[in-house]
Amino acid sequence: MVEPTIVERDEQPYVALRGKVPMDGIAAFADRMHEVIGWIAARNIEPVGAPFFKYDVVDMDEGLVMEIGFPIEERHSGEEEIVGGVLPAGRYAGVTHHGHPDGLLGATRDLLAWAEKEGLEWDANGNNWTCRLEVYKSDPREVPDMNDWETELLFRLCD
Repeated sequence: MVEPTIVERDEQPYVALRGKVPMDGIAAFADRMHEVIGWIAARNIEPVGAPFFKYDVVDMDEGLVMEIGFPIEERHSGEEEIVGGVLPAGRYAGVTHHGHPDGLLGATRDLLAWAEKEGLEWDANGNNWTCRLEVYKSDPREVPDMNDWETELLFRLCD
């Protein structure tokens, strides 16, 4: 595992598709990213960063409340199934995962263990997270082999 780091992030407006997803439904939900891309393109909005998954509730039994979206320059309220929001500013624990997204669960466990060892406290209330992100830095058109993908995990820390 690459050594985790703590980073300061400014707030970041975004738009995303939001849904409650069972654990085995994450891939099907991710396949709906084209809806977000189409919505952005229809409004001539230019993303300012890589696509992400944002987890708001992580409950292995009841499912996940998550968003798939893109950071954008200015706040937007969204419409239809697309929601607008702002990723909060603050300190984040992060690590970059190189490899297939199937390895993200292990990378997440490693990051959580590292943070516990360092005495860091997550900005979460039980299963509800202020901001827990998977940022997909690799463009599948440029990096078709998922084993070569780069993904950044970022979890907001308490102030």
